Amino acid sequence: MSELTLNNGVTIPQLGFGVFQVPPEDTQRIVEDALEAGYRHIDTAAAYRNEAGVGAAIAAAGIPREELFITTKLRNGEQGRAQEAFQNSRKALGLNYVDLYLIHWPVPSQDLYVQAWKEMERLYANKEIRAIGVSNFLAEHVDTLLASAEVVPAINQIELHPSYQQAELSAKCRALGIEVEAYSPLGQGGDLNGRAVTAIAQAHGATTAQVVLAWHLAAGNIVIPKSADSSRMRENLAASSLTLTDDERASITALESGARIGSDPAVAAFTQL
Repeated sequence: MSELTLNNGVTIPQLGFGVFQVPPEDTQRIVEDALEAGYRHIDTAAAYRNEAGVGAAIAAAGIPREELFITTKLRNGEQGRAQEAFQNSRKALGLNYVDLYLIHWPVPSQDLYVQAWKEMERLYANKEIRAIGVSNFLAEHVDTLLASAEVVPAINQIELHPSYQQAELSAKCRALGIEVEAYSPLGQGGDLNGRAVTAIAQAHGATTAQVVLAWHLAAGNIVIPKSADSSRMRENLAASSLTLTDDERASITALESGARIGSDPAVAAFTQL
């Protein structure tokens, strides 16, 4: 499994496993299956309400802690009490420390994400978190944060898939030393059925999901696909060994259509998450 080195020297498995929309009652079983399949990077969030299931799976698996990379995220409605929120997440996960903690959304209408970042910097300084970052931050949110930040975010986790690539934002982040992590990397399945992806999959004897994930990995994106099916988990993980040609990668890049699936971070204000 390939790893990337973050701007503070911490390494992260480039291909991880996401648990967005995994029901809490199913989380332990599904994450145990993912760990058995070979995943060592698990991405959750307080808003997903399944941190405890992730923690139970980690405890049951018995994998040495230093071999795992665990991400969770600050709930939007708790940006004003980030330290307390983090401790609640850490306890739910049953961990002494978290590898990566992200501000889940900027929610600019609250005007609290800079305050939250300061609290996260303190947790990072206390070594309770190995790396801190953001999610769903647009260029203006990154600029506002960096104007007073002492620590440059290690990662910006954003919606990114062939039909919605956010190329300018990705380039800006990388120029600042911020790694780009893609959520909804397969366009929630919508990017798997096009002629270009299907043809490449047939040429390689691969699945269309493997082709899109290989495109992400070649671009340097960190990627966190989700599946409840153990065979699909293994198929996705095998994308790390698939090499696409330059022309194949270009044909996937050409699928850009500006089709966002999720909410627009410039206006999103769901503080209930």
